[in-house]
Amino acid sequence: MATLFLSTAKTFLPILLSSPPPSIHDHKHNTRPQLTQYKAVSDSPPPYPPIFTKRSLSLSLTSTFLFSIAGQLGHFAANAAILEADDDEELLERVKKDRKKRLERQGVISSSNKERAYLQDLVYRLSKVGQAIENNDLSAASSVLGHSTDTDWVQKANLAFTKFSSSSEEKTEIDTFNTSLASLISSVVQKDIEASKLAFVSSASAFEKWTALTGLVGQLKGL
Repeated sequence: MATLFLSTAKTFLPILLSSPPPSIHDHKHNTRPQLTQYKAVSDSPPPYPPIFTKRSLSLSLTSTFLFSIAGQLGHFAANAAILEADDDEELLERVKKDRKKRLERQGVISSSNKERAYLQDLVYRLSKVGQAIENNDLSAASSVLGHSTDTDWVQKANLAFTKFSSSSEEKTEIDTFNTSLASLISSVVQKDIEASKLAFVSSASAFEKWTALTGLVGQLKGL
């Protein structure tokens, strides 16, 4: 048995001795390709496409912009609805106040028979004066008007004006009427037909505007 083991050992020993061991140089030489291979693998592009492309980014920005605009429009619409509701409420309150004021005024007019009679007399006199001036008959006009604004009918007319006037616009028309009436009386007294015509038109116009403002148009005959 020992002889067989030695014989076998003698057979394998020359083979082992004849194969040189790997050198350090060869080991270093063999590692270089491996490093190069790793580098090549790390530099290669990923096998899947990038998540954010130009198209997807553009769509994302567009969607964000549209959502932002929609939000702003919704906000504006809500504000507009609130303002519109406020305007409607304001308008309704104004209509109520105007109606209340109109009813109160109609009540005053209906209960003021004396003042309405003064104004009816004024309408009658203006109608007569207009006809006389149209006929160039200033003497007839003077007999109706009188010679100054201190006459009884003028004073009574102003009492009615004060009774039925409340707004500044109405009072402005009263002032215009009185100024024009004074000019009319003066022109008639001086026999100035052209000035009388102008003054008559001015006074009649102011009186008509005042009756429209106060709601007396339907209460007086001859207008």
